[in-house]
Amino acid sequence: MTIPANKWYPHPGDTQTIYLRQAITDPAISVGEYTIYNDFVHDPAEFEKNNVLYHYPIHQERLVIGKFCSIACGAKFLFNCANHDLDSLSTYTFPLFYQEWGLDKENITQAWKDKGDIILGNDVWIGFEAVILAGVTIGDGAVVGARAVVTKDVPPYTIVGGVPAQPIRRRFSEETIAGLEKLCWWDWPEDWIRQNIHAIQTGQLELLEEFAARHG
Repeated sequence: MTIPANKWYPHPGDTQTIYLRQAITDPAISVGEYTIYNDFVHDPAEFEKNNVLYHYPIHQERLVIGKFCSIACGAKFLFNCANHDLDSLSTYTFPLFYQEWGLDKENITQAWKDKGDIILGNDVWIGFEAVILAGVTIGDGAVVGARAVVTKDVPPYTIVGGVPAQPIRRRFSEETIAGLEKLCWWDWPEDWIRQNIHAIQTGQLELLEEFAARHG
């Protein structure tokens, strides 16, 4: 299942929505097939510049986004250089300005807290102008509400919202979530997905399970 490298737009004539993977040049950012990004304010192709912030090589941090995700306009991913060290008696980043203060360059990373990568699972929906902070993992099928600020991990198929983001509800029963996580329909061949779009959209998990059993 591979989108041609020259295919940027899933909807003809709509240049506000792109297959995000096509716009990625930074090797520390990976995006799965069919994930889309919409931007009606800026060029969506400038996602790396406008939406992935404080993402510098010094921390060797990654942004990992799964398949079939939907990312709304203005969503931001804030990395570790936005995290001043709160264990210090001052939030001022003295180690960053090592020349000014006669400090060792080797200790420059002490200016920030390294909380790790940002990881989005598959089929995740990130709402308008939501903010995802460093170190956060968002599970498969989760939904982040508009302008939410996500500071903690989000379990699969959970809707979160607010500042800071809090769980609102699970999208499905525990049984259905377990079934979807086992099924991993997003990893199916494209023709399998095409054959089962109606079942996916109408919530007929049993039909997907039957199909997988026949073709497994």
